[in-house]
Amino acid sequence: MNLALKMVLAFIFIALSTFARADAEILRPFILASKVVGGLDGVTETTRTALVSNGFEVVGTYRPYSNAVILIVTNEELKKNAASSEYGGFGAAQRVALTKVGNEVQVSFTNPVYMANAYRMKDQQEGVKAKLVAALGNVESFGAKGMTAEDARSYHYMIGMEYFTDPSILATYKTHEEAVAAVESGLSQGKFGVKQVFRVDVPGSNETLFGVALKGGSDSKAQDDKFIMSEIDFRDLKSTAHLPYEILVSKSTVLALYARFRIAINFPDLAMMGSHSFVNIMSTPEAIRKALKATVTGAPE
Repeated sequence: MNLALKMVLAFIFIALSTFARADAEILRPFILASKVVGGLDGVTETTRTALVSNGFEVVGTYRPYSNAVILIVTNEELKKNAASSEYGGFGAAQRVALTKVGNEVQVSFTNPVYMANAYRMKDQQEGVKAKLVAALGNVESFGAKGMTAEDARSYHYMIGMEYFTDPSILATYKTHEEAVAAVESGLSQGKFGVKQVFRVDVPGSNETLFGVALKGGSDSKAQDDKFIMSEIDFRDLKSTAHLPYEILVSKSTVLALYARFRIAINFPDLAMMGSHSFVNIMSTPEAIRKALKATVTGAPE
């Protein structure tokens, strides 16, 4: 094959790849279901009822600050997909947020298809998305310019930063049961500002997912949910469904996604520097890791 023909074929391949990429669906981390005029508590209960009526189990409720409520939900489809994917437990639940902004409550939820790809799960979870849309509505996806499923599966914020496959190992125990007991004990004590919001056991996988509330005082605000969100969740549509953070017990090992991935996957367009940027929470990733590790081991580093 002569050089000219090789160049023509290469050009055609690149062009076709570009067109295919352009036609690929763009995924965003959150979906705005509706904006409702009313009180936060009333909309929360209406939302809870709609979720249960559409086959979801509400496994936890979290109020990170006065104008927000997060309902954590799961169903058999989510748990089945989690069981068939490596570290799939991280995707065993979805988060539904209700955020009071002015006289409206924004009802939003994590995009199951985006999260399935970000967490490299076997199934795309289109069925879960359809059920959430049926329960809550679908105005628009938001939270980032967006990326393709392929890009989400290989995502990291920048060179040298963690991928999904680089979680923090918080502790290792002899058995899954011992690891779960240690996590529950640490969360119940809350000595390091970390308390349990929910628990989901994934049948057939020896994985248990815990959702946790992160609180911090004046000397530990870098780990505090309210402080972190005040720095990064500043746009008109609120990304409250980013919370809560998770701990996964996988077999006998206790893991957490490192914050440079866990935060960035939900805020991939956040600038590195300037106002409302990652530089303002530079100490957060290590603060969270240390708080989670201290919680599950019983002792700070």
